[in-house]
Amino acid sequence: MMMQLFVGGTASLVNFAIHALWTVFLDHAVRRYWLRRTNPRLLWHRVLLMMGTAAILMTAHVAEVLVWATTYVAVGSTPAGAGNVYFAFVNYTTLGYGDIVPVTEWQLLGPMTAMNGILLFGWSTATIFEVLRASLRGVKH
Repeated sequence: MMMQLFVGGTASLVNFAIHALWTVFLDHAVRRYWLRRTNPRLLWHRVLLMMGTAAILMTAHVAEVLVWATTYVAVGSTPAGAGNVYFAFVNYTTLGYGDIVPVTEWQLLGPMTAMNGILLFGWSTATIFEVLRASLRGVKH
């Protein structure tokens, strides 16, 4: 059990670092975007900003799923015949189809992946809300 917690904790920390980097990048991109706008109250400026924000955060989430898929490969937690990336996506998004179950000795990685995904989706939601709030106020973030 301790090895599962260590491996899952390490993958989670890597994902926290990835998400932090993407969030900092996004913050700088939003600031630059607002500085270049002569009329930031235009609707299409806000639409482009929100689309870009969502796209950047989705890219971060895909990278994080790939970290979990790589972790699954490294420890051999995915059963034979199942796709590592698919398994990671199902766990990370807490979709839980139930069509794949991890091998017994790594069964804690699934819930740890889900916990990591939920935390990072919450972080993304807070980030999207902050970008939207700033754009509605017309503040230069």
